[in-house]
Amino acid sequence: MNILQLPWLEFAILLSLLGALCVSRCHDPIRASRWGLAFTGTVFGFTILAWLGHYLGVKAGDGWSLQTYYLGSRILELDALSAPLAPSVALLHFLTALATARTKMRRFSFSWSLASEAIRLATFSCTDPWLLISLLVLCTIPAYVELVNRGKPTRVYVLHMALFVGLLVLGWTFVEPAANHNAQPAWAVIPLLAAILVRCGSVPVHCWLTDWFEHASFGNALLFVAPLSGVYAAARLVFPIAPDWVLHSLGIVSLFTAIYAACMATIQQDARRFFAYLFLSYSSLVLVGLELVTSISLAGALSLWFSVTLGLGGFGLTLRALEARVGRLSLADFHGLYDNSPALAVCFLITGLASVGFPGTLGFIATELLVDGAVEANLAIGIIVAFAAALNGIAVLRAYFRLFTGKRHASTVSLQIGLREHIAVLTLSALILGGGLFPQLGISSRHDAAQEILHGRQENLRTAARHWRVP
Repeated sequence: MNILQLPWLEFAILLSLLGALCVSRCHDPIRASRWGLAFTGTVFGFTILAWLGHYLGVKAGDGWSLQTYYLGSRILELDALSAPLAPSVALLHFLTALATARTKMRRFSFSWSLASEAIRLATFSCTDPWLLISLLVLCTIPAYVELVNRGKPTRVYVLHMALFVGLLVLGWTFVEPAANHNAQPAWAVIPLLAAILVRCGSVPVHCWLTDWFEHASFGNALLFVAPLSGVYAAARLVFPIAPDWVLHSLGIVSLFTAIYAACMATIQQDARRFFAYLFLSYSSLVLVGLELVTSISLAGALSLWFSVTLGLGGFGLTLRALEARVGRLSLADFHGLYDNSPALAVCFLITGLASVGFPGTLGFIATELLVDGAVEANLAIGIIVAFAAALNGIAVLRAYFRLFTGKRHASTVSLQIGLREHIAVLTLSALILGGGLFPQLGISSRHDAAQEILHGRQENLRTAARHWRVP
């Protein structure tokens, strides 16, 4: 039997849960970090094998009892959309564990990270609507526990997540599966639209995102937002059944959010808030690409989604490494940290520029596709998307100059990047640069996913037409 026929995806999810139980029994932070690193690394290897099985067309689970079936169909399975997302989520968890410095180990919960990883892997491989909604609800619980364990205020987070869950459940309750997207009742699609906007942090319900980065540990804050679970919910739940006017509304709000967040990122005085607004701007641009409903724009949005997860993931890990050395970072003054840690400066610049679409990086190809698709659909939208990307580039360069230039930083201890942090950030940098120099495989994969999403929306229309046809 081919080794790729094993149900590696299910193995990865179960191993994450097992790892969470094992690590929770380790009271020594150093030992917990070693076990957490071992489990997350093995889970990443399993997801790579699951992705290879999908890419090579090998059917998983043949002849094995460990299969996730419900009413005769698999409910946990990789497809064109989710196949690269599962390994990227696992990689981000592994590299976050790898890059956790000794000073952060007591504040970063490896057990809750593994539990969250299991939920996220199940979420990004789920297509059943109600199960997906249940998993999205579960995703919010570890984040709440993180705030409680740190003794931080939870009111803002709880109010927004409760609103998200309530609207999501309410909307899907009234969805009519047999109706086409132009015949769905407004009392179903409007709550779904509002739920997606809340979860993605769109203006004016974005304050929970900045509050989350303010109070959570940087590692857990990054892991909660970087995979873009809200965008996945939009692609699975809203895009196939939403009327055109709902998608246009989503695009308008997302476009405004992208510009607003980009402007806010350029004037922030706190590094964490700067990162939160930068992330918010680019996650909103992904939603803009989904709204345009064209093959090019969808391929660009899905490519940008992957780029945001890797690029901003690496950028966030670099900021986290800086925080581990000098504490919370302010952008109000110059810090001059380049001489103390040139490797961190280089990593900061590479991952930051990749996040904003610098030529030669994966983000450049994704942004170019998105702008081309936007211009093809509407010239004004294309100009606004390009303007938002330019503002984000200015914000990244401003942050770089504030943190690494302007004066000489005097320190009695070494601020050089550690080996584990070096490996983590350089791995993401290599993927970002490799994806930009050799983009064919990634873009082809995202184009296939875009075609599959469009086909699903059209198939919904044809199914509804057959259902309502009078004999």
